[in-house]
Amino acid sequence: MIYLVKPPTHPIRATINLPASKSISNRVLIIRALSGCDYQIKNMSDCDDTNVMLSGLQLPDTIDVGGAGTSMRFLTAYLSQLDGQEHIITGSERMKQRPIRILVDALRTLGADIEYLGEIGYPPLKIRGKELACTDAIDMDGSVSSQYISAVLMIGPMLKTGLKLRLDGEVASRPYINMTLALMRQFGAETRWSDDLSVIEVKPKPYSYKKDKFTVEPDWSAAAFWFEIVAIRGPRHKDRVKLPGLILDSIQGDCVCRWCFDDQGSMISGLDNTVTAFHNHFAANHKLFNFTKCPDLAQSMIVTSCLVDLPFLYTGLESLHIKETDRIEALKTELAKLGYLLRGGEGEEGVLMWQRGSCRKQKNPVIETYKDHRMAMAFAPACIKFGEIRIADPGVVSKSYPHFWDDLRTAGFTIEEVEE
Repeated sequence: MIYLVKPPTHPIRATINLPASKSISNRVLIIRALSGCDYQIKNMSDCDDTNVMLSGLQLPDTIDVGGAGTSMRFLTAYLSQLDGQEHIITGSERMKQRPIRILVDALRTLGADIEYLGEIGYPPLKIRGKELACTDAIDMDGSVSSQYISAVLMIGPMLKTGLKLRLDGEVASRPYINMTLALMRQFGAETRWSDDLSVIEVKPKPYSYKKDKFTVEPDWSAAAFWFEIVAIRGPRHKDRVKLPGLILDSIQGDCVCRWCFDDQGSMISGLDNTVTAFHNHFAANHKLFNFTKCPDLAQSMIVTSCLVDLPFLYTGLESLHIKETDRIEALKTELAKLGYLLRGGEGEEGVLMWQRGSCRKQKNPVIETYKDHRMAMAFAPACIKFGEIRIADPGVVSKSYPHFWDDLRTAGFTIEEVEE
């Protein structure tokens, strides 16, 4: 399926109810399962990734997470501590190419019984649950994916000895780790960072929750695509996009996007529990940014920078190589179809730049999405610049933002299915 997307012909005056945060939803589901409590989770994400987590927590003999990396990592740790249970966890072909050795090694240090059923270091896995214990501090490489770390942290309160986790190297996506710890504390866990922020201690205190419900916040990473739209549309339209429920001081690391788009021309105000995005009549001459703490914002910011003619040097993109696709190569390939020649990102390098390099633009290009939800959502606003854009496999947005296309229609975009 291909969607042909065309921009609004009038100023945008829209109120968009963003999807619930899947990052919070998935963590709270794991914590609830560990606690043995049955409190209600309100405004839970209805995206594919969260539905996969819900299915996995039903504990079938074989759990297929598809392309849900968060579920693969969180469930691997969760299953490891289910004493006496045995499960196989697998996923899509792409999932079987995404490394998991760092997490498996850490869990084995705690005593986990995990067997690789295919290539060493990659799913699928056979997990025989055991009672785990931390006899000494365990070491994890903090530079690859914070999800490995969060997966181990969340089972920490269930260990009789608690957990002491030492992080080696520069810690990637530290705000996501802090979000995990903040949620754990809301549910009764006791955690603390060492003074030099290299060690996390979790006390052996099982989860407890004194309320009968928990409400999930809207997703800040989904808000980024609306800041992208406002930035590309420019000041002449005087657009206003209201985003109810976003929390300015959110525990979500991606809330930094409220500042990230300033240089591209998009800014926000926050009143009455509603964030409003509008154009600030400002654009920088060059942008430098390190995405180590917020890699999920990279695609929307990179596409925006090109379309508003803002040269950039972006770093901290190493983890993009092991996402749903190699996002760096995907961005370079698809932006080239639009005439933008990006440099960098070879091998495992985490640097990408655009200095107004150009190449021949394709006629009526079709943007491939590589089974990656953020590719579809980051490139859809390109129709504003080019009058229209074709997006292949548009259904991939269901991974995190199932009603994305409906929300675009609400804002005045025209979307129709066309022949391949």
